[in-house]
Amino acid sequence: MAYLALVRHGLSEWNKTGLWTGLTDISLAPEGFEQAKKAGEALRDIHFDVAFVSELIRAKQTLDEMLNVFGYRPQIISSRAIEERDYGIYTGKNKWEIKKQIGDKKYQEIRRGWDVDVPKGETLKDVYNRTVPYFEQEILPELKIGKNVLVSAHGNSLRALVKYLDKLSNEDVTKLNIATGEIYLYEFDSKGLIIGKKIIKSKGGQNV
Repeated sequence: MAYLALVRHGLSEWNKTGLWTGLTDISLAPEGFEQAKKAGEALRDIHFDVAFVSELIRAKQTLDEMLNVFGYRPQIISSRAIEERDYGIYTGKNKWEIKKQIGDKKYQEIRRGWDVDVPKGETLKDVYNRTVPYFEQEILPELKIGKNVLVSAHGNSLRALVKYLDKLSNEDVTKLNIATGEIYLYEFDSKGLIIGKKIIKSKGGQNV
């Protein structure tokens, strides 16, 4: 048996002010560091052999804070394949102002939709098409040989992975929100099949 822990990074400075962050490299807010520490405490009884982390600093800071709690450093592999969704023309804009301009329905489609086009950006389907092959080629083999794996990444890259792991429909994934600092913990058998799952909520986590 092996564990896979998917951890969304803690609250970032742009999350805090309602800005669409995407691939902009923004640091954690003070609250985000605290959420990352709490995530580490929630997982400290599991010894992780490998940690996969996005290239973006908020994911790296989250991982570092967790490792400080663990008191050891597993093998660390960073990859752009698990980075956040590129929000294109909306990057850096205030979500709530955009919502007022385009209406709630269109806003929710852009924010949570499966294959909703964003000019100069990515859809969730695009994110799925880069994260899932990476999972299958790089992460799943580690789980099959019994290694415990930690992934520190982002709301949309993790939504894409959860869609794949939980076999969610295109419609169901639009309802999936992963809060900052939240953990999806899976158990795998040696064949790479999921045999258990739980969600560990983040105190003060936000669906931003």
